[in-house]
Amino acid sequence: MSKELKIPSTWLLVPFSDLFLDPKNNIVGGPFGSNLKSSEYRTEGIPIFRIQNISRNKFIDKNINFVTEEKAEFLSKHSFKSGDIIITKLGDPLGKACFVPKKYETGIIVADLIRVRVDNQNINPKFLVYQLNSPFFIKQFDRFTKGTTRPRIKLSVVRDLTFNLPPLIEQNNIVNAIEELFSDLDNGLKNLEVAKKQINIYRHSLLHNALKGNLTKKWRKINNPESAEKLLGQIKFSRKEQYKQQLQEWNHATETWKKNDKKGDKPKKPKLPISAKNIESNETLDFTSIPESWSYCRIKEIAKLVSGYAFKANQFTQDGYYKVIRMGNLYDNKLDLTRNPVSLPKDIPDTIIEEYSANEEDILLTLTGTKYKRDYGYAVKVPTGEKNLLVNQRILSLKPLINNSFMLFLLRGKLFRDHFFSLETGGSNQGNVSSVSVGNIVAQLPSEIEQTEIMNILESQFSTINILEKIIDDSIQKSEALRQSISKKAFEGKLVDQNSGNESASELLKRIQKERKKYQEEKKAQKKKVPKKMRKMSKKLSIIDVLKASDKPLLAKDVWQQSIHKGDIEEFYLELKNVQDSIKEVKKGTESLLSLTK
Repeated sequence: MSKELKIPSTWLLVPFSDLFLDPKNNIVGGPFGSNLKSSEYRTEGIPIFRIQNISRNKFIDKNINFVTEEKAEFLSKHSFKSGDIIITKLGDPLGKACFVPKKYETGIIVADLIRVRVDNQNINPKFLVYQLNSPFFIKQFDRFTKGTTRPRIKLSVVRDLTFNLPPLIEQNNIVNAIEELFSDLDNGLKNLEVAKKQINIYRHSLLHNALKGNLTKKWRKINNPESAEKLLGQIKFSRKEQYKQQLQEWNHATETWKKNDKKGDKPKKPKLPISAKNIESNETLDFTSIPESWSYCRIKEIAKLVSGYAFKANQFTQDGYYKVIRMGNLYDNKLDLTRNPVSLPKDIPDTIIEEYSANEEDILLTLTGTKYKRDYGYAVKVPTGEKNLLVNQRILSLKPLINNSFMLFLLRGKLFRDHFFSLETGGSNQGNVSSVSVGNIVAQLPSEIEQTEIMNILESQFSTINILEKIIDDSIQKSEALRQSISKKAFEGKLVDQNSGNESASELLKRIQKERKKYQEEKKAQKKKVPKKMRKMSKKLSIIDVLKASDKPLLAKDVWQQSIHKGDIEEFYLELKNVQDSIKEVKKGTESLLSLTK
């Protein structure tokens, strides 16, 4: 590491643990997963910090769980207090670090975290946190990370990572410089986020006004379009004519089938054109008034609806001819066919292919998800160029009979989604909306030419919005890149001026070493004050010894406190595992009572 990085002559590269008087107790990991289970979480008590609460230089104060005071006492070795530093040692990326907020006086970390407590006045804690989140440390974390599906780093490795140690006065100067520059970046970032929110508000306003007819109000006065009722009549007439044609073809095919001694499957009779109930006044209460030339209609009046087919999972292959679109391929209004792809061979019956194929410009809608979470009902248009697609069950294929883009616009609108989820059924976890229910949802409809005009206006406006959002996103990325650049320079000694008159890092390190030696001597002297008989007794108290000395079952935490392993929960559980055949465990709420087996 020292050969790769040039640092000022007054700095030193030292192991992380060398910054502490007592690294064993002040750089500690969380408990083994089995020692703190999610079933022990409570809604109040002593707080628990998890990976999702830790970000770079920022604590995410959300979804905090708790444990009882008794459990927290049992896990006291893994406790934190206000001002401590928490580091993630699992996840992608790992090595994120932040301070424990003042509001949390104490708490417990989970297995995937490390708690750091600065135990001397020679290290500026802010300097330490900024360096932990710097490119210098990020590269080290990346280098020593193990695992691909669950990237992780060992506590022992973290203790040995290399730290850039400057003189104390320079640590303070660097912190001041970083905070001044980061403050400017944060202010700029806040302005960008405000602008992004305003653009989003404008986007929703556009969509709302489009469905009220406000965007095309002037256009209607000039162009005087036909009524939507006429369009609905044309669609209805077209469907009837199509049915007549299909019926003739079916009659002809049936006669041919009979002449051929009824060989093969009997031709399938076409379905009658759909019929829609009249729309009652109470079904349009959620809508604001619509223009006079517009009309209300049901979804099934303006699109052909086909529910997906229940293909058997044992028929799926990875390299078949037909790609099968499943629920997992549709999320957040996006179609991703690379997500857990499955396919079917070419020898699928023609009737299946004809009925359940998804063609270019068809719209797919998911019908199943998590109840009350609104994580389905996503509408996606099949992209141009996609072929040989089959639709799986719980996905509805809509073949629009109006402007395709306008149909997609309706299905993604707030009014449709609100109505969609009002029809949700299912058990405690799974939510479902039937294809029949979707077909009966009411929507507002302009003439075909006005649909096109609305989409042209939206496309133009959204094009401008997308450009603005990209500019903002690019600026946010540049801001983050600049933040990393500042951090990189800071820990290479290039952010603040060097002063050769300052105490050097080597002198600072000597002072830490001197204080560590004094601390260890004092700790050793305290141990000697314990009566020899008591020390001798405590050394002999294994878990079995503790339980033998008791005439009744003991709480596991009491056994731990009375055993030789007091202060080292990992060693306690290791011995407990080795002697488990000799011990009886009885659950008492969230606690365990231990006794010897008879």
